[in-house]
Formats: sequence, C-alpha cells, structure tokens
Amino acid sequence: MVLAIGIAVAAFFYFDLGQLLSLQALKDNRDYLLSFTETHSAVAAALFVLAYVAVTGLSLPGAVIMTLAGGFLFGAMLGTLLVNLGATTGATLAFLVSRYLLRDWVEQKFGKWLGPVQQGFSQNAFGYLMTLRLIPLFPFFVVNLVSGLTRMNVGTYVVATSLGIIPGSFVYAYAGRQLGTINSL
Repeated sequence: MVLAIGIAVAAFFYFDLGQLLSLQALKDNRDYLLSFTETHSAVAAALFVLAYVAVTGLSLPGAVIMTLAGGFLFGAMLGTLLVNLGATTGATLAFLVSRYLLRDWVEQKFGKWLGPVQQGFSQNAFGYLMTLRLIPLFPFFVVNLVSGLTRMNVGTYVVATSLGIIPGSFVYAYAGRQLGTINSL
C-alpha cells in the first residue's frame, strides 16, 4: 500500500500532472468541460468527486483549483456539496494512511508541529479540528496527516472536517462561477 501511494505521488510529479490542475488549464478547457458536464452530468460529478478524493487523499497540490472547478462546472451549491464529499473522503483516507501506514514518516517530517497540535486535540478534538479547518493556520494536507497521529476517532474527524470546510469550499466554488474573469489565485 505504501509503495502504491509512493508510485502514485511520484507519477503525479514525474509526468507533471500538476499542470492539469492549474487555473490556465481550467480556462483553456472551459468549453469542453462545460459541454461534457451538461451532456453527462452524473458521470462528470462522479469523476469530479473521484479526482478530488485522489488529490486530497494523496496530499497533492491542486485542491483550490479543484474547488474552483467544482463551482464552475456545477454551480456554487452543488459544487460545494461535491467538493465537500471529495475533500472529506480524501482527507479521511489521508488521515487513515497517516495513522496506520505512514506514522513514522509523518512524525519525522512534521514533528515540530506535533506538540501543540497533540495538546489541542487531547483537550477537545472536535473543536480543535473545527478551528483548524475554519481558520487554516496549517495547510489542509498537514492537518490531515497530523490528525492521523492523534487519538481522535474517525467519526469525530469526518464530522469536524466535513463541517469545517464548508465555508471555504463555498467561497471558492462561488468564485469558480466567475471563471472567465479570474486571472490569478
């Protein structure tokens, strides 16, 4: 499993797939994406959620572009819902991978941040995670990985993540509706 994750992340960077998760790629392909989404709405929604799960679950860069794309393709409300589903599922996968497969690597890589985070989680896991999601002091992927090292149960993690990302997801999805006028992040 660790090898598969490593290969997927390495392939993403080796084949420069990050270029597909750029504002320019989204704008360049806007007509095709809109046409496909209109013609195959259920398939487009499913593919979008799966792509978001992959990006978030593998802790790859591109969540902001994905969220803008969600709003652009599906509207602010449905886009926020699909983003929430994909981001929460992917974040939960990253949480579980961190907890059960990558514990030593995560502790070594992000050890300097673990002390305060562990202390905050031990006092009130739900409230602390909600705060980290609402006021993003740490990058999303770091919170996912570090949270896996805590004693927080998975249900609390899922609920706090799902609720905590709604405001930011909505703002970016709403902005995605204006894709033709967005020129930089």
